[in-house]
Amino acid sequence: MSYKTLDHITISDIETHEIPSDIAHKIHQKLTQIIHDYGPSSPQTWLNITKQLLNPQLPFSFHQMMYYGCYKDFGPDPPAWLPTMESARLTNIGQLLERRGKEFLGPKYEDPMSSFSDFQKFSVSNPEVYWKCIFEEMGLSFTKPPHCILYENSSRPGGQWLPGCSLNPAEICLSLNAKRNLDSIAVLWRNEGEDHMPVNKMTLEELRREVWLVAHALDALGLPRGSAIVIDMPMNVDSVIIYLGEPKAIPWTHATPLKAAADAWCHMDIRKGDVVCWPTNLGWMMGPWLVYASLLNNASIALYNGSPLSSGFSKLVQDANVTMLGVVPSIVRAWRSTNCTAGYDWSAIRCFGSTGEASSADEYLWLMGRACYKPVIEYCGGTEIGGGFITGSLLQPQVLAAFSTPAMGCSLFLLDNSGTPMPQNMPGFGELALGPLMFGASHTLLNGDHDKVYFKGMPTWKGKVLRRHGDVFERTTTGYYRAHGRADDTMNLGGIKVSSIEIERICNLVDSSILETAAFGVPPSGGGPEQLVIAVVFKDTSKSMPDLNHLKMCFNSALQKQLNPLFRVNFLPSFGHLISSYLVSRVVSLSSLPRTATNKIMRRVLRQQITQPVATSKL
Repeated sequence: MSYKTLDHITISDIETHEIPSDIAHKIHQKLTQIIHDYGPSSPQTWLNITKQLLNPQLPFSFHQMMYYGCYKDFGPDPPAWLPTMESARLTNIGQLLERRGKEFLGPKYEDPMSSFSDFQKFSVSNPEVYWKCIFEEMGLSFTKPPHCILYENSSRPGGQWLPGCSLNPAEICLSLNAKRNLDSIAVLWRNEGEDHMPVNKMTLEELRREVWLVAHALDALGLPRGSAIVIDMPMNVDSVIIYLGEPKAIPWTHATPLKAAADAWCHMDIRKGDVVCWPTNLGWMMGPWLVYASLLNNASIALYNGSPLSSGFSKLVQDANVTMLGVVPSIVRAWRSTNCTAGYDWSAIRCFGSTGEASSADEYLWLMGRACYKPVIEYCGGTEIGGGFITGSLLQPQVLAAFSTPAMGCSLFLLDNSGTPMPQNMPGFGELALGPLMFGASHTLLNGDHDKVYFKGMPTWKGKVLRRHGDVFERTTTGYYRAHGRADDTMNLGGIKVSSIEIERICNLVDSSILETAAFGVPPSGGGPEQLVIAVVFKDTSKSMPDLNHLKMCFNSALQKQLNPLFRVNFLPSFGHLISSYLVSRVVSLSSLPRTATNKIMRRVLRQQITQPVATSKL
């Protein structure tokens, strides 16, 4: 859709968005003043529009007119949110840099905003100093201190972190410190259907009591040391109680919770007094992340025992005074389509977090508008990372559906077509590789060869072999990053990496007329989560073939019943309503599948063909 520049918008244009005439006149008057003060197209213009003009009650189409009108002639990567120096200095990182910036960066230190990127690079090049400092800032204590922060060992490309130390993350979550006491609220929750009732609250003292009760109960069972205990339940207060020590088994260690909490401290600015809510469960890494990111930072966890797609969830966000709300893009899409957030006050939110899938610019513009334009911190990582490797920051301008920085302590590399790392400060497009020395990252797999999965065949950088990740990323001309799906034969569906082969195995058996199938993910043209497409080759094209729409329904039904239990469990019950949106979005018929000389299906070719308008007609 084409939008006018702000200086060409008339009162009549405003009224077309079903805004009453008297309000339209007032809006136009304020808009004219903002344009006079800041010009028709600048970040400061947009910042003042969000503060003076826009509110959740105005139609979203008007929000779009203001945003796209402001940035019509701006260029790439227009910022949807801008930090101020005052707000930057109040963040966890900002306060640290104000006190110790010159110690870390020397005379080139200027201020928290100008020097943030330099500090991020410092966190990579000086892990011993950086992580020791962050642990002190977060108030983390070790039962037995480590010999050092990082011991580099040629037999372990990722290094050995905190050698010789002893700690219990669950104990730290429940311990008293200078920032909390026994009466501090640890968990808030509400059950679906009780939305008119007050929010339930559990103090730290009550949480400690319940955790110890579960621990003694497990001990009384007399289970042999090393026994596996599975938690299969919704993300509610009971699951938090049961989950608290052991860390996630695959492939987390006791260091990984510290990585999750440090990400939250550095990038989402979680601190004492915050209320953190993220619709998730313990089958996905964000469930444990939520527990540690909140409790290790002296914040409270907010839980809704029901569907996050309901107005009841929106009411919990309001009633619990949630300050950091985490989302999955598909949830945001559902909120926008049903308007279930209407009428609820989300002004307590200081920032959103988003992970699991690629996000859509329009949907996230809508999301920011629900909370008076608070920033969305994009966050991408994985279970094997223990948190994120790329994210955003409250000290940098944030662009819709884009990442602004590598996570603290992480370095990123884009590989060209020959597999060679591109210069880190140049724009580019390629498969993402990670610097190997990442605190909290995995170093073993229960059912696989860790070195083969993550390091074998990878290029080196300054003598260190890089770590494989597998996503395709773009570094823009302005220094932001965007995700473009998987580079290999897996897909990111709802935040879970699912093998194409696993999907194809199920689809091949759906109908006797099917010879073979190919499953691949296609990013939507407007951005957002990958959409699953199934290409089908039939055995006998001379006979009547099944209707493709009916076949799509059959594929979805079979996948919901038979797909890897990890994928299904992770979205039930909280995400049960969303499962269909992560499954087959389109079925296409082909006479044959493109293959390599060694007979491997070239899913990249299929992906490219279906995203090109000319080739789409052929499919």
